[in-house]
Amino acid sequence: MTRRAEDPGTSGPGAGPIVHGFPHLETVRSSLTALYKRLSYDTVSAFPASVLPEQVWIGPEEDVHLGAQRVASAMVAHLRLPRARVIVAFRDMVHAGSVELTAGPEYFVELNSRFKDDRRDIGACLAHEVTHVYLHRLGLEYPGVRDNEILTDTTSAYLGAGWLLLDAYREESTVRGDRLVRQALKLGYLTPEEFGYVLAKRALALGDDIEPWFSSPQARDAYRAGLARARDDLRRPPLLGAGWAARRRYAADRRHAEQVLRAPGVRLAETRPDGPGYAFERTGGVLRVSFPCPTCHQRIRVPVRGRLTARCGLCRTELECDT
Repeated sequence: MTRRAEDPGTSGPGAGPIVHGFPHLETVRSSLTALYKRLSYDTVSAFPASVLPEQVWIGPEEDVHLGAQRVASAMVAHLRLPRARVIVAFRDMVHAGSVELTAGPEYFVELNSRFKDDRRDIGACLAHEVTHVYLHRLGLEYPGVRDNEILTDTTSAYLGAGWLLLDAYREESTVRGDRLVRQALKLGYLTPEEFGYVLAKRALALGDDIEPWFSSPQARDAYRAGLARARDDLRRPPLLGAGWAARRRYAADRRHAEQVLRAPGVRLAETRPDGPGYAFERTGGVLRVSFPCPTCHQRIRVPVRGRLTARCGLCRTELECDT
């Protein structure tokens, strides 16, 4: 059975305004959890370095078809896809690209013909399309186009190929007739800041900071905004690095939980993406707090007993807590 994945997540000339901020953050976080669950910590850790800029650059002197084939092979090698041959073609279409998801061993990728004239983002498109192949082989997907594309963007970025998708975000001035027109371009379903968030998560977890590689100043700003949001995840109670105001709120919630949670199984929960994220419960007479791991967002549950070191069983991150 053949299934085609088409990726309309692109903005450019004639497209609508680019969305900013973190509207898909909950799905991004659940994608990170799903990725660690499906791959395991050991497999994720086997991607310590991102794909290099020189591996995906197609110069003006290189044949664009041969160059695209070379870049596709580099993506296949980076994602460690066994016996996967990706054939790349260009055609006029609405979408940025598409891929036929079959049993293999050959996969057919089509890119928008506009990339023959502007080669800068061929690597970004292929990073996304080859990640579709990777997830297809893993059997990992979400129901619905939107969530599945967010999963694909998140996976591509977190495994070291998708930094190119953020670098495809840029603002440029072009001459149209006698007017100078400012336009913004991007690829992918994630906002620029969400791409920055995933890449920052990768940098904090694996030590692979690719900020110096960005050719677009707008991409660099989005990365820094994402980094700030990722660091906020490390400052949420009961983590030891939480700020004073957050600690006061946590202490008040804990006192309230101690008073209310008398019966086993009763739970106080706060799960909004912009909320504190922790939840209290009493089991076997012991008050416990659960909270999302700042690396993989799997929930961790520990007893409320002051300072302790928690270890995430999914991504193996050790966290200093003050419960």
